[in-house]
Amino acid sequence: MTALFWLIDAVLGFYYFLLIVTIIMSWLVAFGIINSYQPFVQTIQRFLYAVTEPALAPIRRTLGRFLPSLGGIDISPIILIFLIFALRVLLRSDIAPLFGIYAY
Repeated sequence: MTALFWLIDAVLGFYYFLLIVTIIMSWLVAFGIINSYQPFVQTIQRFLYAVTEPALAPIRRTLGRFLPSLGGIDISPIILIFLIFALRVLLRSDIAPLFGIYAY
């Protein structure tokens, strides 16, 4: 059971890393530091979009209903990062101890 909790935590940590890379890539493209027309950059962007967009799209839709336009600023990755942190804390402090696992 410890391995299962470790695996879930590792997957959440890797997804957090992918979100950070997505944010940095979008900044680098927006500021013209990297050329988004290069095939390698396009491949990375397509991969990151395919992996992160299914989780970010519902957050964007929900924010669009409750918040006014922020002028092109997308805060959905930040909200998803907070949700990942909250889920990891919940997993470590509340869910794993229910199964007798106090450290992994």
